Amino acid sequence: MKKINAKSPLGIFLFAIIPLVIILVYSGIRLDLTKEKRYTLSDNTIKVLESVKKPLTVEVYLEGDFPASFKQLQSETKFMLEEFRKINPKIDFKFIDPIKTKMSQDTLMAMGMQPSILPDVKDGKISQITLFPYAVIKYNNDGVSIPLVVQQAGIDADQQLTRSIEGLEYNLVSNIKNIAANKKKKIGILVNQDELSPDEFQGFVHLAMENYDAGPIIPKNQTELSLEDVPLLKQMSALVIAKPRKAFTDNEKVILDQYIMNGGKTLWMIDAVNAEMDTLTRSKKVMPFPIDINMTDFFFNYGIRINPALVKDVKKFALLRLVTGEVSGNPQYTSLPWPYYPLGIAENNNPITKNINPVKFEFPTSIDTLGGRKNIKTKVLFESSERTLLKQVPNYVDLKEISSVDSLGQMEKPSTPKIFAVSLEGKFNSAYASRIERKSYPGFKTSSPENKMIVIADGDVGRNKVIKGKPLPLGVDLLTNEQFGNEQFLRNALDYLLDDSNLMELRNRNIEERLLDRHRITEEKANWQWLNLLLPLAIIGLIGGLFFWLRKKKFG
Repeated sequence: MKKINAKSPLGIFLFAIIPLVIILVYSGIRLDLTKEKRYTLSDNTIKVLESVKKPLTVEVYLEGDFPASFKQLQSETKFMLEEFRKINPKIDFKFIDPIKTKMSQDTLMAMGMQPSILPDVKDGKISQITLFPYAVIKYNNDGVSIPLVVQQAGIDADQQLTRSIEGLEYNLVSNIKNIAANKKKKIGILVNQDELSPDEFQGFVHLAMENYDAGPIIPKNQTELSLEDVPLLKQMSALVIAKPRKAFTDNEKVILDQYIMNGGKTLWMIDAVNAEMDTLTRSKKVMPFPIDINMTDFFFNYGIRINPALVKDVKKFALLRLVTGEVSGNPQYTSLPWPYYPLGIAENNNPITKNINPVKFEFPTSIDTLGGRKNIKTKVLFESSERTLLKQVPNYVDLKEISSVDSLGQMEKPSTPKIFAVSLEGKFNSAYASRIERKSYPGFKTSSPENKMIVIADGDVGRNKVIKGKPLPLGVDLLTNEQFGNEQFLRNALDYLLDDSNLMELRNRNIEERLLDRHRITEEKANWQWLNLLLPLAIIGLIGGLFFWLRKKKFG
């Protein structure tokens, strides 16, 4: 019998490719040949998975009869969890069909899951399918429900699926990290500068407490932050300052400066102008005025300045629902454009703002980046559109401006896009390094380790509405029936500030959509069906004929 040459195409196929395939199949090793490496776990993910010390179970409620798009999400989730289990055998998972197991919707909703209701067309009949695309992570007698589908307005079903798959690794591993952490990080909420009331800030507190320990920071002397408060501040990984309206004293600024120099992260929500919608609704006209909280030099040190001028965006804005008439004693409501409520729409690939609903700002001002500072990276999170107007204050704001949103009023001028929010990252230098105030703080530090800060030029971005004494979820507008992205934005902001594992970069993962040409599918459907049917038979027949010919030639 003639020997097969190992260097021939047939020899390479028999002695190299086939053994390699067999080894890969039985060893479980997989090769990721995708351009974006969508099936390769990041090094940071692997470190988090390896840190899990006790058994952890992920229950995925994606099992049963549902559309093909959800089948793809199910397949991607199963693959991801299989990779997790290979890294750490203590991590296990199972898929559950809530219909088959007869779990009631009330039980699932009590676990924090909201149903997704989809149309199903079969044999010309339209019915509805109720799904609960969630995963429940259980660890050490604790559990957390996480949505597997991105909730973002203004995108179609295909985009929603793609973005859900893009965020799958971050979604799963970040929650695994949080639930498996031995100790939750602490977040302090400053309560001393006439900030938002507890009812107005309840939505933010709830989202912060999902993954962190959040609590108030109240000065011990009931007047201002002092050295007595430093031990408590040192326990806080991050400090939140939401809509301060009382000026900070010079002593407080030194305390905050040294908190940052010692590695403390800060989230600032600052109003530079006093303008309240409640007052405007009652009086139809209000005169906003600047608020001086004595922090201009403090922020200047980090290369930013918050300007006391209202930003009107006549292109990207939220709607304001007002009474515009009356029929038989019943008020008639209309949703009208309100340029003082600009929308923050992510237009750059930033993990804090990616794949979230538009963020609603209320009477925001703007941030100037003053050419940056050495060792500090300044990134714009949200900015207005190219059709922006600036209103100098003090100046009247009138509800009548709704009728002509893009016309220039008194003391208004067209402007370039204005920045609403920025993130700062790097090694910060103390604003008091060469000032006499440094002597008042024991162990004064002139610079910080690698640190982060987020500054937002709107104190109401973290404010939830209160209806009849009942706080609403953050970002919900009952009058216009809209869900804005304020909650997700601030959740991402906290995760960014406190992300020691650098997992937030996973939110920047992009999966290229390689969609089929639906027009060609319709036109060439029959041709491809016949090809798929006959081509395998032809190949088998050709191989059989070749072997028959070789056998006949050798033994004939």
